This record gives sequence, C-alpha cells and structure tokens, in this order.
Amino acid sequence: MSKDNQQRDISQVIVDFIECHIKEGLIHPLNKHYATNQLLAVLNKTDMEVVSPSKALRPPLALLDQMVDYAVHAKVIDDSVSARDVLEAKLMDSMTPSPYEVNRQFWEAYQTSPYKATDLFYTLSKQTNYIKTREISKNIAYLYPSDYGDLQITINLSKPEKNPKEIAQAKRTKQSNYPLCVLCMENEGYEGHLSHPGRTNHRIVRMKVSGEEWGFQYSPYSYYNEHAIFLSGKHREMKVDLQAIQNLLDILVTLPHYFVGSNADLPIVGGSILSHDHYQGGRHTFPLDLAEKECTFQLDGLPEVEASLMKWPMSVIRISSEHKEALVEAADRVMTKWKTYTDQSVGIYAESEGIPHNAITPIARRRGDAFEIDMVLRNNRTSPKYPDGIFHPHPSVQHIKKENIGLIEVMGLAILPPRLKEELEVIKAFLLDRESHVAPYHQEWANELKAMNTVSEENVSQVVDEAVGSVFLKVLEHAGVFKRDAEGKKAFRRFAEYVKQA
Repeated sequence: MSKDNQQRDISQVIVDFIECHIKEGLIHPLNKHYATNQLLAVLNKTDMEVVSPSKALRPPLALLDQMVDYAVHAKVIDDSVSARDVLEAKLMDSMTPSPYEVNRQFWEAYQTSPYKATDLFYTLSKQTNYIKTREISKNIAYLYPSDYGDLQITINLSKPEKNPKEIAQAKRTKQSNYPLCVLCMENEGYEGHLSHPGRTNHRIVRMKVSGEEWGFQYSPYSYYNEHAIFLSGKHREMKVDLQAIQNLLDILVTLPHYFVGSNADLPIVGGSILSHDHYQGGRHTFPLDLAEKECTFQLDGLPEVEASLMKWPMSVIRISSEHKEALVEAADRVMTKWKTYTDQSVGIYAESEGIPHNAITPIARRRGDAFEIDMVLRNNRTSPKYPDGIFHPHPSVQHIKKENIGLIEVMGLAILPPRLKEELEVIKAFLLDRESHVAPYHQEWANELKAMNTVSEENVSQVVDEAVGSVFLKVLEHAGVFKRDAEGKKAFRRFAEYVKQA
C-alpha cells in the first residue's frame, strides 16, 4: 500500500472512530478536533487527510484494531500483547470522560436511583473497552445440574496470554513501586508497561464506606454480570474482621441491588490478591443464592436474626435480619467462634504452632428488606498427604482445577483455566477412538469416562461437560470443612450449637 493510501486510510479510521463515539454520546461534537489531535499524538502522527465520516460506520472495536495495527506497522509500538494493550487503553482514553466527570455523572444518576447509576457506569466501562466485552464473549459457559442446584461452569478464555518472550522480558524489567498493586487508586490513568496493564482509560467511582474513602470499579475480565470491585483508598492488607462485615453491609445500603463479598484473608483459602483490602460484588444470581436451608436456628440474645445451615458442598451458615446492627453482631459471633474452633474428630484445627488456620469467606446481599450474609467456613491447614491444602482441591481433581477456591467459586461458579479448551477436545477425540492418548494428568480420568459411558458423536460433548461439572462439585466438596457425610453433618451441628450460645 502506498504512503498516500495508508495516510488516507488511517485518517478515515480516526474520523469514523470519533463519529462512532459522538453517536454513542461518549464525546460531545465540540470535542471532535480535540479528540482527533489526541489520537494523532498517541499514533505519533502530526497530520491527516480531511475526510468525511463513512456512511456505514464499522463497530468501534474494529476501528480500534485498525489503529493498533497501523501503530505496529508504522513501528510506533512492538507487536506484543502488552504493547497492544497499553496502546488500546491510550486510544480509548481519548474517548473517555475524565474521572471527575464520571463521578459527577454517577452520583447525579444516583439521585434518581442506584440502578440508574450503576447501569450508566457499567455501560461506560463497556463502551470505553475497559471491560473487554469481545474477549469475555469467548468464554465457554454452561450449567451442570447437581443435588445442590445448577452449578455454573465456565472456561475462562478472555485474558490474553503472553508468549514466552514477553514473559522473559517482563521478568527482566525493573520492578516499580508505583502503583503498589493493580488495585491501588493510582492505577486510574496509569499508562502501563510490560508487567503492568494499561490503565489510561480506567475510571473509579469514589464512595464512602463506613466513613472511609473507597473506590468502585468493574473488572476488565468480568466473570459474571456487572462484576464489580470495591477497593480501599489505602494500600493495606486484606482483613476479614468486624469492620469488614460493617463495610459489606454499608456497601449494600449504597447499592442494594448488588451482592458484595470478601475473600478469606489467609493464603490457600484466600484470593489471588491479599495485599490490598478489597471486595467483589455485582448483579448476578449464583447457585448458592438459590440453595436450600437444611435447618434453621436462633442465636441466643439475638432474636431478630435467623441462622441456617445451608445444603451446599461447602460449609455455610446463612444469617439474616432486617436489623443491620443485630446481623453485624451475629456475624461477629460466628467469626470469633470459628477462628478458635477445633474439632479433632473431623480434622479441624484452629492453629498449629501459633499459626492460624480458620478463616471466613463472607458474602452479603439484600433479600427484600432483610440483609443476609453467608458465612462460609474455611481452613488452610496442609499435611504431607495434601501439601496444597487439606480443604483445597485434592490431587485427584487438579487436572481440572488446582487454583485457590475464592468467593466466586464458593458460590458455585467455576472459573476453569483456558488450557482446558484444547485438552477437552483431545479427550473427546480419545473417547471417539480418534486419539490413543491424552495429556498424562488427564489419562486416568479419560480412561474412566471411556469405561463408564457409551460415547457417540451426538453425546460426546454432553459426556465431557457433565464430567467436568462433576469434578468441580468434588472441588467444592474438598474445600468444605464439614463433609457432607453423616459424621460431617453431625460435626457441623455441633459447631452450630456452639454458635447459638451467647
């Protein structure tokens, strides 16, 4: 392509990109020239052809791709996942309202309703490509019927994986202490680099939580609808304590249509980021939300609170009340008693050599006028037999899932690794006698599936999907501290009796 044609083409792309976002209401027509010059600067260009917008505008993300490809071709950036990510964010930042304007619009809409405010912010986060809608659409998702309801199975394909060269280069890159982590407020507008994602188009809504400055954003690679992250304005370690419970309920007062929960604050049973205090929330119905109550009981001295043991593969005490203060007191009682609880008959030890093992994954939601908290009991003890964790996916299921079980999976939504997409296709071929071997860590499982099922072209996908769902259910059962057998249920009732006492 000649330089003149290339110049005309990229000029057309820039004009169309801006026109798309004017039509979407993301930028005002008065900002057209300003936005044009912003894009030119990012693309390291000083001039452009004068062209009119195309009559048939292509989707904004297709135009974004063309600008990034142009930058690679013109040697503005390297052709790498990291460089493309950083440039995409910078290009979209030119279309994104300022942090002040985003906050102003959010809280103005909030005066009408919390729903309107979150809808506005969620739509903006998708329009500006902060939420990676195209990548998320690649995820595989289906339901697995179980005795506990329909579990939600997903294979997460959305996050682009760096190649070995980029990984090695990132390791050689000098580590920066700014921002301290990916959840710090300082990420808003940060350019990014090889080992830190581009965040120039990132916007955070400021909100007060228990009188403190917190931020509210959406996850770029959402695992469910309106996957929100609430983050402390200060970089401090995760802590699940009385204050955390109060914070969760305070967020529900502000956003009553969302759930909000915290990962446990200990390794193995916690999330991937323990260094920055944060919670996750959103607008999604999880299998745990629909779980049955196995038994209900009252807590001494707290008649306003209903407590229930849930029919769930993990050990969950659900507490509910219309009185927020009473619910906080009930949650504090469960938490305090669990943290020091030992029951040797079922292998639960609160500590060893002074190191604590018991933790809580609390998940809060509104149900009508009532506040409800699921207190999920966790324990991170290890043993020679289970070095990764006794209440963690055991070696027998790690061919499917070996990562920590965080609050999203606790609620019955499996987030399975991308490697499974190709590996499961090989297993299907093996079941249909088109392959003689599968990955060594899958071989025993694949042999069992072959022996137990009559497999055909018509049912092979269903057989494999159900088998994966069955393994995820086992993962949750392994993470449950009180097992679902008679002995485990009896032990769980003993703990419930202990919690009842004031």
